[in-house]
Amino acid sequence: MRKTIFKKLEAQGLIANYNRLRKNLPPRLPERVFIWDETLREGVQIPTAFLTYVERVKLAKLLDEAGVSIITVGFPALSEEEKSSVKRIANEGFQQATIAAPARAVKSDVEACLDCGVKEIPIFTPFNGLNLQYRLKMSKEQVLKNTVECIEYAKRHGVVVDFVLEDASRTPLPDILQIFEAALKAGADRLVIADTVGFLRPLSMRYLISHVREGLQQIFGKEPALSVHCHNDFGLATANTLAAVEEGVAYVHTCIAGFGERAGVAPLEEVVAALEILYNIDTGVDMKKLYRLAQQAEKTFALPIQFHKPIVGENAFAYEVDEHVEGIFAHPLIYEPFPPEMIEREPQFYISRNGGRQLVQKRLEAAGIKATPWQIDEIVRRIRSLQESLDKGGTQMTFYHIKKLMRELRRGLTEEEFWQIVEQVTKQKPKPPAPLEVKELQL
Repeated sequence: MRKTIFKKLEAQGLIANYNRLRKNLPPRLPERVFIWDETLREGVQIPTAFLTYVERVKLAKLLDEAGVSIITVGFPALSEEEKSSVKRIANEGFQQATIAAPARAVKSDVEACLDCGVKEIPIFTPFNGLNLQYRLKMSKEQVLKNTVECIEYAKRHGVVVDFVLEDASRTPLPDILQIFEAALKAGADRLVIADTVGFLRPLSMRYLISHVREGLQQIFGKEPALSVHCHNDFGLATANTLAAVEEGVAYVHTCIAGFGERAGVAPLEEVVAALEILYNIDTGVDMKKLYRLAQQAEKTFALPIQFHKPIVGENAFAYEVDEHVEGIFAHPLIYEPFPPEMIEREPQFYISRNGGRQLVQKRLEAAGIKATPWQIDEIVRRIRSLQESLDKGGTQMTFYHIKKLMRELRRGLTEEEFWQIVEQVTKQKPKPPAPLEVKELQL
């Protein structure tokens, strides 16, 4: 459907499709983009998020059935419980997806992944001054040594190895090329550029990808296999991911509904829909599974998806205003970017004060009720009057009560529960605890 519906409208002279113009198609666009989903690793970094083993398996199976190429299912070095969970998932048996588990550039992390029997290990480390000085407290030489040793160790065990450069988007280009060169020489199969704090603009992403590709091509005589991991701190994760694809990147990281640390990462459904519909690029993902995946993730994480979230939000195909209702019934694509049935959805119509005669008339006709114009106007007037007479204060109180309940569901441990555990373990009574203070930047 995606390949023909817009072409037909264009051929009939009904719409223009600027996305299809040759001058708007970057020359490096890949024919196929592989979706690498991080919901079960990045997604569960949402504060207080916890998924049971059964929930993890269910989401992993749904991702596999949908056609996702790589699924990262956890971080084995986190704990023995996490390691056991990853190992069990890796042995569940999947139709087509490769099961991956990440490791820091630490040998024990890699060993934990190998013990789980995963087929792919993304090994990650930062390499800019900020991280080396304040977080790792290591020299560049030591980080390079650790990275090379871990990649070589993993490759000796016959797994696919990705090298993920954390905070690559704020790392000087010479340093990126230095550690990427070392990673490739050590045997890395794929390089991942991580925009860890969502700092890049789309044009900056294209600049970075092109210069990394060209720099490595000069060294190795061939283009490296690149991937991107884009955070959404400025709301640009999807745009940056697509910018990377425009520079030829064929592996992209996503999370269902954009779940993830802080503001999350590139949403699976946005990236897939944009690639399939706007770029006409095959992702291997069955778009009809996207909405179900989002619904399952919302239930599993107990985290509401925004109503106005693109593709999978409740309001994505919702209509109330008379002109829009009239347009939808005249021809759905007047107010729809694509047919909702492409993702197993259907339009929703709301009767409210912003609505009007069109929707009322359509509802009456469908019910076999014949009404005069005056009667329709009177029905509309009474609908508006009823809505305007509702207690807005009561509605707001209900809303804030729901928000309060959501905060309580996601609170983690209380201070009392935390210090009780500390006292049980250390046998020491804590002093009145001072609040945690993050070092203030001197601007």
